[in-house]
Amino acid sequence: MALHNELGKRGEGIAREYLEDAGYRILNVNWKYARAEVDVIAEQGGKLIFVEVKTRTSIDYGHPEDFVDRKKEKQLEFASAAYIEMKNHQGEVRFDIIAIVFENKDLYKINHIEDAFWPS
Repeated sequence: MALHNELGKRGEGIAREYLEDAGYRILNVNWKYARAEVDVIAEQGGKLIFVEVKTRTSIDYGHPEDFVDRKKEKQLEFASAAYIEMKNHQGEVRFDIIAIVFENKDLYKINHIEDAFWPS
């Protein structure tokens, strides 16, 4: 596996643990629909939360959350609509970003951005 893929998987694992520790219930991980993928789908208080996880080893080229562009938002919107329909979810929905930056091999910072965007 390429190093960037390993870093991404590690970040997703950290994000899942973070969410579980914060009281979220993890429903799906790396859920795919067509060509779109949602890193984490969680639930808290009846609200369905679609989470994009971005992990970097530095902020030299920008913060991880800056790399969730309009194209990625559209993919998440597409996949989330299918998931909502499949599960017949009638409640609230939220789109979050969890940005992780490693300062060294074992030390990292997490930035959880709730309601990071709302699909158009």
